[in-house]
Amino acid sequence: MKIALVTDDGITISQHFGRATKYAVYTIDETKILHRELRDKVGHRQFAQEESAHSHHHQNDARGHGYGSHAEDKHQRMFATIEDCEIMIGRGMGWGAYQGMQRAGLKPIVTDIAEIEAAVQAVLDGSIKDHPENLH
Repeated sequence: MKIALVTDDGITISQHFGRATKYAVYTIDETKILHRELRDKVGHRQFAQEESAHSHHHQNDARGHGYGSHAEDKHQRMFATIEDCEIMIGRGMGWGAYQGMQRAGLKPIVTDIAEIEAAVQAVLDGSIKDHPENLH
C-alpha cells in the first residue's frame, strides 16, 4: 500500500493541503516501511501564477470555497501525482479537497500528528484517527 502525506520539508505534515509543495510517499506492507520518496505537488502558488498570467476569474459556488468545476479541476491536478496511493494524510484542508479525494478513490485522513514518520507508524499500528472537525 502507498500513503501520501502533504509536506514542505519531508519531515512534518503540512497544516494546509492546498499550500503544501510536496508529497512524502511511503510504500508499506502490513508491518513495515518498504520505501520512501518525495514528489512535487502543485498547489495554490502555481494556480495563483496561472490565474494572474491568464486573468482567469472563477465562479463562486453556493457551497463555498473549494467547490465547483474550477476547484475540482485544481484538486484533480493536485491528486494526479499520487494516483497510485490509497491514503492521503494532511493536518488541514477544505471540505472540497476532502470530498474530491474520496471521489478520486483516495482515503483522506486529517490528523493531529505533526511528524510524518509518526503518522505512518499510526497507520501501520491502526491507531491513526481522522479529524474531519478540522476541515475548513
